[in-house]
Amino acid sequence: MKLQTRTRLTLLLLTLVLGIAACAPTLETETETEIETATEASDEQIRIQVEAVIARAADLPQQIAVEVREGIVFISGSLDCEGCGGLRTPGNVGTVQQSLGAMVRAVTGVNAVVFDLNPES
Repeated sequence: MKLQTRTRLTLLLLTLVLGIAACAPTLETETETEIETATEASDEQIRIQVEAVIARAADLPQQIAVEVREGIVFISGSLDCEGCGGLRTPGNVGTVQQSLGAMVRAVTGVNAVVFDLNPES
């Protein structure tokens, strides 16, 4: 009788261990997917916030494209802006790119800013 009980307990324990081991890869895959989804969502949120900052800024050109990947903001487009002083910000203090970079870096979640800007349209 004692041998049967030990055998049953051993089988039960083995089944439990194998069941947990079988679930481990599934949990890891789900976690990776959740992380990728969270990164995509936060990148989209960052892009929306950066575009809103640019739209509200009177001293920045509006023909700028924004892309975000893993918190890195890629800014491309033209710096040509008659209404905001051409290549200079109002008062000739700093460049449009410097002003733009400062505003973009202030957005929560931005890790870096990469520029591909043309001086003319």
